[in-house]
Amino acid sequence: MAVVHLTGPVLVDDALVASEAWILGGRVTFERPRHSGDVTTLSGTVVPGLVDVHCHVGLDSGGAVDESLALKQAAVDRDAGTLLIRDAGSPLDTSFVQQREDMPRLIRSARFIARPKRYLRYFAREIEPQELPEVAADEARKGDGWIKIIADWIDRDAGDLAPLWEPHQLADALAEVHALGARATAHTFLEEAVTPLLDAGIDSIEHGTGMTEQHMRIAAERGIPVVPTLLQVDNFVAYADAGQKFPTYAARMRRLHARRYEQVRAFHELGVPLLVGTDAGGTLGHGLLPREAAEMVAAGVPAPDVVAAASWRARAFLGAQTLTEGASADLVVYDQDPREDIRALTDPAHVVLRGQRMAGRAA
Repeated sequence: MAVVHLTGPVLVDDALVASEAWILGGRVTFERPRHSGDVTTLSGTVVPGLVDVHCHVGLDSGGAVDESLALKQAAVDRDAGTLLIRDAGSPLDTSFVQQREDMPRLIRSARFIARPKRYLRYFAREIEPQELPEVAADEARKGDGWIKIIADWIDRDAGDLAPLWEPHQLADALAEVHALGARATAHTFLEEAVTPLLDAGIDSIEHGTGMTEQHMRIAAERGIPVVPTLLQVDNFVAYADAGQKFPTYAARMRRLHARRYEQVRAFHELGVPLLVGTDAGGTLGHGLLPREAAEMVAAGVPAPDVVAAASWRARAFLGAQTLTEGASADLVVYDQDPREDIRALTDPAHVVLRGQRMAGRAA
């Protein structure tokens, strides 16, 4: 049986860094194997496979794509080092990706939930507000323990962002989801949409551009992570330009864009758990997690925290394996330590999934 020797450091979690490890039978071990055959050595900083917690496999700007394109999307993410994806909503049933040993591991949130004409066309399951609890439970049964709710979007009659649901509808929906043992995340740009989400027991928050200091303190207390999606927020000026006939909306989007780094620094300084998500699919391409991580560092989050957020902390939050004894060998090797220079994430030397080398430079 082939053996791979990883000459570290091997980053296991916040508290444990090993000097070396081995891959045997597709799994990680920290005990030197008894093996008389050839051993392949991979040297560098070893990081548990990166995690994109806000990614849309099976989606582009026109809605659902075919299966072959969805696989190409997932492969681009994999080759950039993303070996675990929480798919934060897709109109395509992407469970077929989970059957492929050469594709990243995938945790599906089934379909977005939104209201008619209150989200992007062809993306969401569009329902009337009173249907939210029933539909949330249905999507929870279809997904892999997660659902995704669109909490706010532009209301063209009001000319600005506005919540989609009444607080009691969100509370009833999340009660149904939690009773099924699932969790819920929510898209939110708007300040007024956040308190009802927190009151309802939301499990994570996407974007969070409108969160106030009080919201952040509550999220920090409860351990509710925020996924800042800075690459997506960088598009807010373009959204404002496209929405010029709604001047209140356009002005709000420009304000949110202007303070995006300040907002992410505040998340970090107030102790809000941060995770890394690209929002790939729709308007953004795949394979962007290294760029998203670099944006978070540019905002003022220390690189070691961003690496942890993009790897073992995200895995712990999602209930996935990291590089512990006997775990699947899903890992990335870098010549430089990305905790010292986040730009190292853009150049993986070796990408190993289920013990098999998938990408990187020639070994």
